[in-house]
Amino acid sequence: MDSNEILDDKDSGPEVQMNFPSSVMSRIEELMGGTEQFDSDEFDAVAYINRVFPTEQSLSGVETAAARCEFRLASVQHDIQRLVREQAAQRDAGQQALLEAQRCIGELSLQVTEINKKAERSESMVREITAEIKQLDCAKWNLTAAITALNHLHMLTGGAATLRGLAQRRQYKELVLPLQAIMEVLQHFESYKDIRELNALRDEVHTIRAQLATQILADFKDAFTGSKSGVSQRTLAEACGVVDALDPKVKKELLNWFISMQLQEYQHLFSAEQECAWLSHIERRYAWLKKHLLSFEESLGTVFPHPWLLSEMIAKQFCKITRSELTNIMSSRRNEVDVKLLLYAIQKTYNFEVLLHKRFVGTDFTGTENIETNSDKQPPFEDNKEGQTEEVPANGSPWVGLIGGCFEPYLSLYITSLDTSLRSLMDTFIQDAKSSDTGSTGSTGSTVNTSGAVIASCADLFLFYKKCLVQCARLTTGEPMLELAGVFQKYLREYAGSVLQAALPRAAPALSLGALGAANMPSLVTNLHTLLRDETTTRYTKQEISKITSVITTSEYCLETTVHLQQKLKEKVTASLADKIDLVPEQDLFHKMISNCIQLLVQDLELACEPALQAMTKISWLHFDNVGDQSSYVTQIIMHLKNTIPNLRDNLSSSRKYFTQFCIRFANSFIPKFIQNVYKCKPISTVGSEQLLLDTHMLKTALLELPSLGSDVKRQAPATYTKVVIKLMTKAEMILKLVMAPLDGNLEGFVAQFVQLLPESTLAEFHKVLDMKGAKLSKTQMSSLDTKFKDLTKSVNNEGNK
Repeated sequence: MDSNEILDDKDSGPEVQMNFPSSVMSRIEELMGGTEQFDSDEFDAVAYINRVFPTEQSLSGVETAAARCEFRLASVQHDIQRLVREQAAQRDAGQQALLEAQRCIGELSLQVTEINKKAERSESMVREITAEIKQLDCAKWNLTAAITALNHLHMLTGGAATLRGLAQRRQYKELVLPLQAIMEVLQHFESYKDIRELNALRDEVHTIRAQLATQILADFKDAFTGSKSGVSQRTLAEACGVVDALDPKVKKELLNWFISMQLQEYQHLFSAEQECAWLSHIERRYAWLKKHLLSFEESLGTVFPHPWLLSEMIAKQFCKITRSELTNIMSSRRNEVDVKLLLYAIQKTYNFEVLLHKRFVGTDFTGTENIETNSDKQPPFEDNKEGQTEEVPANGSPWVGLIGGCFEPYLSLYITSLDTSLRSLMDTFIQDAKSSDTGSTGSTGSTVNTSGAVIASCADLFLFYKKCLVQCARLTTGEPMLELAGVFQKYLREYAGSVLQAALPRAAPALSLGALGAANMPSLVTNLHTLLRDETTTRYTKQEISKITSVITTSEYCLETTVHLQQKLKEKVTASLADKIDLVPEQDLFHKMISNCIQLLVQDLELACEPALQAMTKISWLHFDNVGDQSSYVTQIIMHLKNTIPNLRDNLSSSRKYFTQFCIRFANSFIPKFIQNVYKCKPISTVGSEQLLLDTHMLKTALLELPSLGSDVKRQAPATYTKVVIKLMTKAEMILKLVMAPLDGNLEGFVAQFVQLLPESTLAEFHKVLDMKGAKLSKTQMSSLDTKFKDLTKSVNNEGNK
């Protein structure tokens, strides 16, 4: 069947239309290089013909176009016939390839079957060859095991008698190796427990071991209780080797008896009835152990093996007994425990524990200074002979606190002493702050620095805090640390209220912070009227400005250090108590102190600019004939800025962010006041409005340069500050442009222009602009304008929300 017949058959059959998804069609178009415009569903034959033959003259090429179409049609038919023939050929080739693949698979299956059969025959041959070899190997293993068992049995039989003889002659050195060997042999015979003879030998060995343990323990007791047994130290040292080979319980019993015997004298000398047992003689306890250990190591150091660490075990038992006895005696004589005695005992105990740590652990220590905490200005921990107190490394010690833990229930006395010392220190700081207000200098040098630097007493306070924290952390990590944190909070609040507040100039009255708690902390600075001056007061002097900036830098230092203090407290305290330490209220306190000081500086500068603003409202803006240079009031304002800003910037050089905050606050406060005074400049002519607009522009330029005003180094103003100035001063400029805009009877157009230029303005501001323009409107017109203004404002707000 040729291609024509195929085509005829297809043509003769029913017409079937196939619809493909758009994704399939796009892929087909991509593979075919696009589609002809004739294939498109939107193809319009009439439009196509009109496009090919747009005019009657173009019809002359109809025959040529028809010829091209016929040629294209013939080419397409030829391609279809070729593709049909190729498809038939490919179908035949595919069938042949499938048959060939099936034949290859059959051959491969036969080969695999043959290989499996050969593998089975090979495995059977190997199994026959190795059967005899396996029997020989099993016989060899059984013979070796029998010979080994017989050798062990011979060793066990002869070894038991040897052990008994060596034990009777106390030849402990020669006894160690046979004993160890016999114990290994018994371990080998653990699987032969059903043999009666072996069990008898095992019982005999265990009996010999028990007799050895009793004999060695008796030898030690006879040697150290003054008996004339004649057991030498060399024999005892050799016996220790035998003890290591016996049951661990034997060694434990021997050591417990020996350590108890060594500490009998100590328990008798320092019993609760003896006067030397009290805390005031605590150093005698530690001196006794030092002397005893030296004597023990000199006389008996060669008897006990070094790995036994007998000196360390004696010291640990001494610490446990001492802690128990100190706990009992302090409980019975609690009324006699005072701060000075407690701190003395803690210091001596800590030094002793450090000495034990160095002796038995070998860690190096770094010296730390003592601090003054009691009312007598004496250090709570006295120096050792070298004048330093050792401090345990950060990773802790197994010795430090072994005795000192008994003092923890009494550390509230220590915290009370710290409170007393801080009270005295705070009184000194307060007195110095009051003296500095009159020009005198305190004894601790806490006078406010006139350059705006941090107050010296602030560093003194936190240095004292640091030393208190280090000392308390060495003693405990429990509840007393929470008490210490409470004391720290108390004096941080008092320092803010009684020292920093007292350092402020005359116009900022002192606040009582001593009774403030965390709950009412926000009341400290919410009412600015209690801090700010009356408008009738004079400006601050340069020295008073320096005091305010000094309080800012000091509060910043306190704020940052309080954050670190809280972190350190949480690190030192037990993890379960860390969440109870919260110094956030104190941090907020210093935040608010800084905020108030900045407000004082802002008000002071506003006070300087107030006369100039008053002068602006008194100018006759209605009678201006021409626009000249900036007005004198602008010059006066800029002069005050130049006189004030450089000094503030220098004083706050270490607190740049708060200088920026001052600039932003000043802009947010001064510019609205300037705008309110602009509203008072009425009536005003068009020329007057132009002059006022020029003044506003000059003032805007000066304010944009405010952060770097008077500085040799010109820095770009912070973006946040620039944004505030531009936004507020642009409002002032828009107000003046509206004042200059003519009404010309188009009142609704003026309202639309006002809302467009000042979309955030209020109806009251709209009335003020009309007053500046001198517009004389009836009540009906005003009511209409008000309604129009409200509608436009509401529409603008709705669009903004969208």
